[in-house]
Amino acid sequence: CLCSCRPTPAIRWIKEGGELPANRTFLENFKKTLKIIDVSEADSGNYKCIARNALGSAHHVISVTVKAAPYWITAPRNLVLSPGEDGTLICRANGNPKPNISWLANGVPI
Repeated sequence: CLCSCRPTPAIRWIKEGGELPANRTFLENFKKTLKIIDVSEADSGNYKCIARNALGSAHHVISVTVKAAPYWITAPRNLVLSPGEDGTLICRANGNPKPNISWLANGVPI
């Protein structure tokens, strides 16, 4: 949020529809810079910078998208079965964008 107004405005940051990440946000450069450390997917959203002084206010919305490579929610486990038994294989993964899950048996799609 850059502003060269007189009198100097008071700057405030909000996250639309939620709270700023607790214990991971820092205001720098006289509150002109909002710094978020250890970013997670939950930090995606719209952040609003509001500048206000005695003459009025202005705001700007910054859209933040956090991308994430696929990661395991539940990692698949090896399965040992005897002939005639039933078996269930579970593969749960997430990411942003949401990953496609494919099943292969000996390298061949099933």
